[in-house]
Amino acid sequence: MNPVSPRLPLSSMKAARRETRHHLDRIHRQATGRAERIAVTEKAKARSHRRGGPRWTRSDEQLFQNHVERLSFERRTEIAALARKLQHQERAITTMRMRLGDDAGNAAA
Repeated sequence: MNPVSPRLPLSSMKAARRETRHHLDRIHRQATGRAERIAVTEKAKARSHRRGGPRWTRSDEQLFQNHVERLSFERRTEIAALARKLQHQERAITTMRMRLGDDAGNAAA
């Protein structure tokens, strides 16, 4: 039987952490993309564009931020659960590194 490397669980833990972080980033990208589409649609209905004028005004930015906050609030339980999971994974990886004495890998990731 081949001995199992003690670094194998660490690499799988890092892969799980990357996947969780990717999922959390995807949620944020979805919220900002949707907020931008909503803001552009609302402003397009509210006024016609002036030729040569700025396309994105302060009021557009405020409207966009309001929509980002609302969409993030709607998904707050999912975001909070993923944030807790990510925090737990970070602690587990740190503990595993300390157990393995992996100081060099700690600075790399």
